[in-house]
Amino acid sequence: MKKRKQPIVAAAQIKYFEGYSKNNLSKIKRYINLAKQKNADIVCFPESCVHKTATLHKNHKLIKEIREECRKHSIWCIITEDLKIKRKTYITPGKKIEVFKTDFAKVGIAICWDLAFPELFKKMKKAGVEIVFCPAQWWYDTEAHKQKHKEREFKILESLARTRAYENICFLVLCNPVMDSKRQISYSAIISPTRVLAEIRNKEGLITAKLNLNKIKKLQKVYNE
Repeated sequence: MKKRKQPIVAAAQIKYFEGYSKNNLSKIKRYINLAKQKNADIVCFPESCVHKTATLHKNHKLIKEIREECRKHSIWCIITEDLKIKRKTYITPGKKIEVFKTDFAKVGIAICWDLAFPELFKKMKKAGVEIVFCPAQWWYDTEAHKQKHKEREFKILESLARTRAYENICFLVLCNPVMDSKRQISYSAIISPTRVLAEIRNKEGLITAKLNLNKIKKLQKVYNE
């Protein structure tokens, strides 16, 4: 087996729109820089993290500045936002599964509640995915638990993420924001098929982990026989 590069991935659990700011541009740039300082190949941000209210065109100046920051630091970045394409706003479910080939791995993207649908991950796995990134803004319904609401929802979210990584023998990077909401679950993690490699709860920060893609190939041979 040819030995492959072990990429370093990062998840930036940032706090949304502090003070009077309507966008997170300066913070996104700062965390891109911090991820590069940690030698990360790619950094994932939470769902809909760019602007507080606006629907942006894919060539909006905020998006362009984020792209330029990534080019400057030679790092990949995953951001999600409501986009306007040809005067139409795209916030509807996608129609096909995409797996993207980067210079370090084949990656897929799932958004928040997608984590609850195993068939989506199975399709990405059939397409050869090695790392799935999941930008999220995970909230819980108050009726879902009689008591210890946040504690129990933490366990649900962690178990979903670990299950998706285990059953598909892939790495999973989950990234949530920190928000001023009692129902927001601020939990981000980098997960292998067998364990949690790094995690952060209830505070702003960056987590990183080096991923052994060769180990994934070995586990695939064991579990697929």
